[in-house]
Amino acid sequence: MSANETHEGHDHAQGGHEVSVTAASERRIRLVFMMTAGYALVQAAGGVLSGSLALIADAGHMVSDAAALMLALIAYKVAARAADATRSYGWHRVRVLAALANGASLLLLVAWITWEAVSRLRAPSEILAGPMLAVAVIGLCFNIAGMLILRGGDQGDSNLRGAALHVLGDLLGSVGAIVAAIGIMLTGWTILDPILSVLVAVLVVRSAWGLVSDAIRVLLQAAPQGFDAVAVQADIAALPGVAEAAHLHAWTLTDRSAIATLHVTPEPGIDPLSLPPLVTARLREVHGIEHATVQVDPPGAIAPVRH
Repeated sequence: MSANETHEGHDHAQGGHEVSVTAASERRIRLVFMMTAGYALVQAAGGVLSGSLALIADAGHMVSDAAALMLALIAYKVAARAADATRSYGWHRVRVLAALANGASLLLLVAWITWEAVSRLRAPSEILAGPMLAVAVIGLCFNIAGMLILRGGDQGDSNLRGAALHVLGDLLGSVGAIVAAIGIMLTGWTILDPILSVLVAVLVVRSAWGLVSDAIRVLLQAAPQGFDAVAVQADIAALPGVAEAAHLHAWTLTDRSAIATLHVTPEPGIDPLSLPPLVTARLREVHGIEHATVQVDPPGAIAPVRH
């Protein structure tokens, strides 16, 4: 019996459903980009006039967000390119790279905000709380609108999720600026401005690190989250007609597309060509593997795993 290697499942290029979902995500990000870029200039001017670090930090965050949103839009355009002989899986991981860049830029921005806040704590400066409050309230309205637009999209798309995290950081920055402005108006404690800036930065770090770690996980071709290779391999081995299953390797092409390869041997009297459709259907329907390559080996031909 000769070995048979069969590909089953979806094409490497994503189907029409994902294309439509991606187009909707792209439209949402484009709208939020225009909103963010426009108000970033207003908020920067308000921060300079009022002397508020919270507003300046949030304006800087919004500029960073506008750049990140532009990067996300470019990533969608590149990812839409068709697969070819050189890149048989297409350009879909460009979206993951964009998510990684977005998360990394957030971490750098947080580092700058923290550094500037420490300087302000050592040498407090005068802050005009009234203008600061007005600009922050308007910014909060813009950020809430942007967040609602992005949250209405496909949250399985790391590129869209990265954009939403940037806007969430802006929203938290606006809330921090509002709280600081009210506190300064009531108490005169200008130190509240850098303190709340640091608190907002800490909240942003948590989300940014999650985005970065998820992107790294995909780029390192780790198994899909929650995927137990030992249990899945045992499940496949228990299918009717399968004598043995081994060498299961699973990884993520993007945050929403999982791929696997597997070797199986048929039981005596079983048509070897009947196993790939059976195995791939099980992997797809039960274990979330979108595309699988199943190699059918003769009995005794599967070599033991060497680590």
